[in-house]
Amino acid sequence: MHCKKKLSGSSTSGTSHLRNHLIRCQRRSNHGVAQYFSAKDKKKEGSLALVTIDQEQKNDEVLSIVNLRYEQEQIKSEHVAIGSNSLDQRRSQFDLARMIILHNYPLAMVEHDGFKIFVRNLQPLFELVTRNKVEADCMEIYAKEKQKVYEIFDKLPGKISVSADVWTASEDDAAYLSLAAHYIDENWQLKKKNLNFVTIDPSYAEDMHSEVIMNCLMDWDIDRKLFSMIFDSFTSDNIVERIRDRLSQNRFLHCNGQLFDVRCAVDLLNRMAHDALETLCEITQKIRESIRYVKSSEATQATFNELADEVQVETKKCLCIDNPLKWNSTYLMLEAASEYRKVFSCLRDRDPVNMKFLLSDPEWDRLITVTSFLKLFVEVTNVFTRSKYPTANIFFPEICDIHLQLIEWCKNPDEYISSLALKMRKKFEEYWYKCSSGLAVAAMLDPRFKMKLLEYYYPQLYGDSATELIDDVFECIKSLYNEHSMVSPLASSIDQGLDWQASGIPGSGKDSRDRLMGFDKFLHETSQAEGSSSDLDKYLEEPLFPRNVDFNVLNWWKVHTPRYPILSMMARNILGIPISKVAAESRFDTGGRMLNHNWSSLPPTTIQALMCSRDWIRSELES
Repeated sequence: MHCKKKLSGSSTSGTSHLRNHLIRCQRRSNHGVAQYFSAKDKKKEGSLALVTIDQEQKNDEVLSIVNLRYEQEQIKSEHVAIGSNSLDQRRSQFDLARMIILHNYPLAMVEHDGFKIFVRNLQPLFELVTRNKVEADCMEIYAKEKQKVYEIFDKLPGKISVSADVWTASEDDAAYLSLAAHYIDENWQLKKKNLNFVTIDPSYAEDMHSEVIMNCLMDWDIDRKLFSMIFDSFTSDNIVERIRDRLSQNRFLHCNGQLFDVRCAVDLLNRMAHDALETLCEITQKIRESIRYVKSSEATQATFNELADEVQVETKKCLCIDNPLKWNSTYLMLEAASEYRKVFSCLRDRDPVNMKFLLSDPEWDRLITVTSFLKLFVEVTNVFTRSKYPTANIFFPEICDIHLQLIEWCKNPDEYISSLALKMRKKFEEYWYKCSSGLAVAAMLDPRFKMKLLEYYYPQLYGDSATELIDDVFECIKSLYNEHSMVSPLASSIDQGLDWQASGIPGSGKDSRDRLMGFDKFLHETSQAEGSSSDLDKYLEEPLFPRNVDFNVLNWWKVHTPRYPILSMMARNILGIPISKVAAESRFDTGGRMLNHNWSSLPPTTIQALMCSRDWIRSELES
């Protein structure tokens, strides 16, 4: 042995200690040990083998670290081997940058002493980088990933819907506009890609906000592919109108933009829940004080438990103080307290001094009624956020049920309740006016419902006016179908030859001032009426698909695309609209989205690169 160290060679000692010493010794002297590994120990390219070097351990343990497949520039012959002087410095730098992007780490961590010590002990050959260098690597990753997204959009078979969110920073009053694209890809998978994360000034005029959004859309070259935009329910109508007018001038929008303005359904539920909790503000505070008293000592808690047994309370729910930042937490606290109503009354009889803030009987009744409102909002919110990417067809029946409930709540004889219901109903009707058509079209594209869901709910909502309103929705459906038939590459040759919309597109071979464009449209519609049944007619005439819990509407349309080539194109665009854009983890938040403090102090271009790259890389890992 080159180090002259004596090791046991008896038959009872085994060979693991010899092999481990060889590895340790070679590493310290910077000599390669790859030649000491047998062929069976070699791992596939891109994997990393770590050999334990615990002096007391006799058994060999090899931990295989799976290399996450990042699409990046790779040299095929590169190999990472612990114990040799082979290291791909550039790839390691990109791995470090990706780690920072994925986990919201601060860029300055590469200059922290603890991190430097860790890396040098782990791999002395890795050349540590500065904060500026890792920032440059992040920007390079962003540029490469952005090009991939460009290519995806260029090949998309359908339209794109874009959601807009406003974020804030934790340290200051900075505001950010986040735009994300939602679409159904060629495999009928619903996808989301972040587009922009740009700084905005809340004091800007509305026309400047709309201009920022338009510039982002044109930068991505998706303004002509846009189907709808999804905003918070409080977003100014003027901003939406300015964007819609710009897009309508170029005839990019279907149905003259009728389905363009979509408001977030979960945001609506959160705002109505806020109204309910605001009404219950004084009652909620009394409940908190009552629970604090019960929890103030073991003796009081024991007395409360004894009283619960005496009055035979069936509930086993725990009394806990709520988290005001999550409104469902407040709902759960109020619901549990209402089920212990009799127990609280008995406790007041025993200790009237400390329980002076207990609710009166009318307050209990109001609490129970409003809690039932909140229960419905929680249940519907959970339905909307059950899937990471919910399709638009699931929303219509849930929203209709809320509509029916609001009508009933407004009839409550207690003015306290009815005034709250009227306040919530006003918000709901603003939402319904903008979004009901889109919700209804999406429901029609669910083969389990088709037009039957409208025929079930509208008479309950509108009475004698239902038939006329159903006809209005169907006219929208037919108009949307006809527009898709004009541009569908899967339509018949007649459809393609009578593409009246294409006549205004440069290079189409037709004069953009052709006065017979209207005639082409007329000829297409009349020939279609005289010919065979359309996709839409066939779809609506066939029986409903059986309802079951495992039904996947996108899989159904994927299978039935050959049978309904035009209607499937329409389904791709409609079902991809994100009727709710709220992530599951923030669905009950009482505040807005907030930027991580590790990144909020960075330059705006760097923040955008990090936020968008994180979304793109995570999407790639999930797929």
